[in-house]
Amino acid sequence: MSENQTLYAAFAGHLNAALDALEAAGTLPGGLKRSAITVEPPRDASHGDLSTNAAMVLSKPAGLKPRDLAEALVAELSKLDSVTSAEIAGPGFINLRLSAAAWLAELRAIAVLGADYGRSTVGGGTTVNIEYVSANPTGPMHMGHCRGAVVGDALATLLEYAGHKVIKEYYVNDAGAQVQVLARSAHVRYREALGEDVGAIPEGLYPGDYLVPVGQQLAAEFGDTYARAPESEWLTLFREKAVAAMLVMIKQDLALLGIHHDLFSSEAELQASGKPDEAEAWLRSKGLVYDGVLEAPKGKTPEDWEPVELPLFKSTQFGDDQDRPIKKSDGTWTYFGADLAYHFQKAQTADALVDIWGADHAGTVKRIKAAVAAMTGADGAPTPFEIKLVQMVQLLRDGEPVKMSKRSGNFVTLAEVVTEVGKNVVRFTMLTRKPEAQMDFDFAKVVEASKDNPVFYVQYANARVHSTLRKGAGEGFAPGSDHLETLGEEELELVKLAAQFPRIVEAAAAAREPHRIAFFLGDMAAAFHGYWNLGNDRVEKRFINAEDGNLTSARLFLAAQIGQIVRNGLALLGVEAVEEM
Repeated sequence: MSENQTLYAAFAGHLNAALDALEAAGTLPGGLKRSAITVEPPRDASHGDLSTNAAMVLSKPAGLKPRDLAEALVAELSKLDSVTSAEIAGPGFINLRLSAAAWLAELRAIAVLGADYGRSTVGGGTTVNIEYVSANPTGPMHMGHCRGAVVGDALATLLEYAGHKVIKEYYVNDAGAQVQVLARSAHVRYREALGEDVGAIPEGLYPGDYLVPVGQQLAAEFGDTYARAPESEWLTLFREKAVAAMLVMIKQDLALLGIHHDLFSSEAELQASGKPDEAEAWLRSKGLVYDGVLEAPKGKTPEDWEPVELPLFKSTQFGDDQDRPIKKSDGTWTYFGADLAYHFQKAQTADALVDIWGADHAGTVKRIKAAVAAMTGADGAPTPFEIKLVQMVQLLRDGEPVKMSKRSGNFVTLAEVVTEVGKNVVRFTMLTRKPEAQMDFDFAKVVEASKDNPVFYVQYANARVHSTLRKGAGEGFAPGSDHLETLGEEELELVKLAAQFPRIVEAAAAAREPHRIAFFLGDMAAAFHGYWNLGNDRVEKRFINAEDGNLTSARLFLAAQIGQIVRNGLALLGVEAVEEM
């Protein structure tokens, strides 16, 4: 195993070599697909160190019984110096046990690779466009946007670490009715800044205090020019100015979480450049858009249904339950019509697309997936496109719902939450559950110093490592890899878990699920704390043993590498590791 190839990758290589040998011997036919073969820990640790399904996957296309193929593979894999036993389980799974030397070599590899331990080339340099946040530019970020922002940003970092090129994109919805409302709201604040008593903010406008400085900026720039002017004279201008001011605020809010997008794409610019018209013409040329009248739906009538002839996209051809209008009766684009053109535009510069959406958009998933499949698959395979739905976060303080913010008018701002508990706590907490699961964010619990708080528990593991290393240095001991053979089975269990980090990274990247990294860090921290606590009851298990310098050096080396794993994982989540708590 080369020093930059991690253990699981090395054994995948050994398995391929074994399969090649069986092909050369005529035991296996050539050209069988191996993509479904896995090398992973067995579900039950008592069964061994590694398990592979190779015989199960290949037996049918090879025309062999699984156990017969497994026996042939076991004969090949048993030749490896690092394999101490190879056994067949059940219908044909193969379980391997590895020598202590193999695991100690991996411990050294962590030290050699450092921050790059876990980095992968599995992405092959392919470009993935991740669109996330994309909140309407009508106010500051609130906690409803936070979870998707963190999930998208952590996913971007994860995919880059796994060998992809990544485009981080924010779609600015600056062409809809909501930005006209923003312009009118800014006009009220503009008149207020000129000294007019505007009274209560009219119903239907944005009431938040965040528009006060926007009104002041407009008053400073235009004086009273538009104070009494008809709406037609200032609406477009005020919309552009207010949206620009909101984007400055949004970028500042996201920066508090360490989030910076590569692209901010404007819906208004998309429409002005004629992209939706081009998309419609292209779809018509392929017979995928026609003019028709939708049947009145049963039950509640959706907003986009009108009993008139409209241009309809044949989304039923791609699994949707009905065809969808791309324009309204007044000739303006439906959100879907503009959105399909936007996705077509994104697909021009990326090999795969990922959207991070709020769960309230679940109803539009089928139609946009259908559109992307149609528009990108005309000359071959469609551009891979995934939509990750993120549930809302309920804010609690000591179990009670948090009251709304005065600054925003009707929600709690992201800035307020980050200011109170810190960026690291917010980011890690957002990844402690699967995005599709409901989440409670209790201000008291997320900063609690207890093992029930995963943020604290993982950070404490790294802090404990550094504390142990400092204490060792104070007593004249340094981490060293010369006597790792003194480590016992309990220490090797930590190494075995740490060695899973690279495969967890690859699996998380393939599934587009950054929360898997947070889950792994929780397991790593629990195992480390569990071992550390052994020393409370068994003196011989303490990291620092004044009577045995070689063992102490080896254990400090082990501790240092566990810390490295924790830091690497936290970096993928955009969380800074702390050295003291």
